[in-house]
Amino acid sequence: MNMGFDFSHDSVMMAGSTLRKVKSRSWKKQRHFRLLEDGMTIWYKSRWAGRGHSTFSITEVEAVREGHQSEVLLSIAEEFPADLCFTLVFHGRQGNLDLVAESTEEAQAWIQGVRKLIHKTQTMDEKERLDQWVWDWFNKADKNKDGKMNFKEVRKLLKMMNVEMNEEHALHLFTMADKSESGSLEIEQFVHFYKMLTQRDEVWKVFQDFSGDGEKLMLEELENFLRTEQQEGEQSAQHAQELTDRYEPSESAKKQGAMTFDGFQMYLCSQEGSIFKPEHRQLHQDMSQPLSHYFISSSHNTYLLENQLRGHSSLEAYIKALKRGCRCVEVDCWDGSDGEPVVYHGHTLTSKILFKDVISTLKEYAFKVSDFPVILSLENHCSVEQQTVMAQHLSQILGDTLLTTLVDGLIPQQLPSPQELKGKILLKAKKIGGLEVCLDETLTDEVSDEEEMANGECSDDPPAESLGHNAKKSKLSRELSDLVVYCKSVHFHGFEHARLHGKCYEMSSFSESKAKKLAKEAGTDFVQYNTKQMSRIYPSGLRTDSSNYNPQEMWNVGCQIVALNFQTAGLEMDLNDGLFRQNGCCGYVLKPDFMRDGSTQFSPEKPDGKQGYKPLRLSIQVQNYVKVCACNGSLLLSVCVTRQTVICSYSLLYCPLPAGFNPVWNETLNFVIHTPELALVRFVVEDYDKASRNDFMGQFTLPFTCLQAGYRHIHLLSRDGTAIPPSSLFVNISISELT
Repeated sequence: MNMGFDFSHDSVMMAGSTLRKVKSRSWKKQRHFRLLEDGMTIWYKSRWAGRGHSTFSITEVEAVREGHQSEVLLSIAEEFPADLCFTLVFHGRQGNLDLVAESTEEAQAWIQGVRKLIHKTQTMDEKERLDQWVWDWFNKADKNKDGKMNFKEVRKLLKMMNVEMNEEHALHLFTMADKSESGSLEIEQFVHFYKMLTQRDEVWKVFQDFSGDGEKLMLEELENFLRTEQQEGEQSAQHAQELTDRYEPSESAKKQGAMTFDGFQMYLCSQEGSIFKPEHRQLHQDMSQPLSHYFISSSHNTYLLENQLRGHSSLEAYIKALKRGCRCVEVDCWDGSDGEPVVYHGHTLTSKILFKDVISTLKEYAFKVSDFPVILSLENHCSVEQQTVMAQHLSQILGDTLLTTLVDGLIPQQLPSPQELKGKILLKAKKIGGLEVCLDETLTDEVSDEEEMANGECSDDPPAESLGHNAKKSKLSRELSDLVVYCKSVHFHGFEHARLHGKCYEMSSFSESKAKKLAKEAGTDFVQYNTKQMSRIYPSGLRTDSSNYNPQEMWNVGCQIVALNFQTAGLEMDLNDGLFRQNGCCGYVLKPDFMRDGSTQFSPEKPDGKQGYKPLRLSIQVQNYVKVCACNGSLLLSVCVTRQTVICSYSLLYCPLPAGFNPVWNETLNFVIHTPELALVRFVVEDYDKASRNDFMGQFTLPFTCLQAGYRHIHLLSRDGTAIPPSSLFVNISISELT
């Protein structure tokens, strides 16, 4: 199953090229790169390194950047012209590959060729992904590259693929697939053999339950399945016809108005058959409400790729966060030695980058994946002189993109909406005075320690008011102050003070511990506060390893800017990705209506006190798991549903097989969901090991409101949030009112 690649650029890539791999100004080494016959794998090796070589799949590559578009290539710009340079950017947290070609033509062949292949992989459906996965395995195992395999070789390959089989049954299927009776299978025959061998019994059983003759589903039978099992109601008839048109591979079955088992399986493995409601993947929410009515995807210390003490500060970290839909980035600014402000984690050994380079990167990448506004959260430790330099860079580099005036010229009673602020960057920082008096020239350019602390990370220090009246004043550049419009950083003086005096454009930052304490002691007050003003939560200063807190507890009280270390994989980032997977991945999710009403009485501690409280029962019948790699012991499936107060409720299922290809659980898990509008559901599969830590194998997290009922596939993701086909769970979801 070659990718149907247009071989105009391909002759160069197939023949191979010597490209310079660049890691730094001093590390530039020649490597021989070539595209393998499958049209999907790039192989490279050093000309001197004996037999050692490396490979990567096009599916791992997210984009190709042309010219000097990475810090490494910028550092050697004088040595190599831009038209020879390009960067391969990988998904997730894997580092980039910076390359220099020997000629412009060769660089273009690789740039255009890889881009075309990336496009192919992105437009593959589940069936093609599975075919590609099998094709990759076949090529790995076909040592003499003759494109054929006898039964002995096939048996060895199946073992590598971790497919359990009865040898007699496998030989019978092998003979059926060997149409030419040559005693060996070519790639297409092997794909067919593999599918027969790993036919999904549980899908076949569902098909049989609804098919009158056991061979096909007539339209009315498919309609019956959609209505009774998939809970699609009135639209079932129309949808049955659409699904047959879309997924049935047999033209003769289509003419009869029928769906074969192949078509049925393709539908169940598609996005429409997935657990996630397709319509919720699109931008579908009202984007005309005040900013304070949305959860906003937010990153902490965005410049760091690693830990908080010695990590590498990098522009790449901003690019990665913005490409993941992040809409609030953080910049820590300090005086640079030559009058140019620098960005790094102050008083630590993290490396430094120039403030102006961060702003240039922001200008280029802010709106690549979403048109909605980006908030630039400024942690300002600079002298007045360098603050003025920052203001100049912001104005000159961002131009009209930077919001510097009121949207309608009026002092706001509520914040403008994401819709009104499309394509704009907002500065969040300290400001001299408020919007009401911004024209008053008599204002001093000093802010008190109280405001100075507004952005401080030393959250467990005594609050400013306890410092007495001698609190020192800090100078603030008027030019920088004037760029702050709707996100003025202020110190938090309590909910009562905010109720009486708070302005909608005033924002406070809270450490995770302070926010947790307020949520527990005054949950309803916090929810009410967040209907009008925005709050930003950041990780404790003790999290030097860049670990994260659980964001759910902060969303439960309506906090909008819940900042996480995007560079750290795990439960917390899975929940963040899960929440923002809806609404077109635009980085903004509308809060539930009871969190947008200023007089709301909702408390996450007592969800049953909410007006219209209606708990739901979620039943998940776990059918089986199609897995992608070998595992050593039992499989452990954990399903957790985030709750209104504590972190999660877990249900665990063990599969004590010497785990074969498709372990079957056939168990039902039941959950009571008290606040469906806020709950997230996370599925995790691990390789269970009594003696040591379990190995993570895949996860998928989504909002409860995005669940589709019925027989569904859950396409699992890697630790970095990228797809790992054909790894999936097959479940039957049922949602009902709690009686």
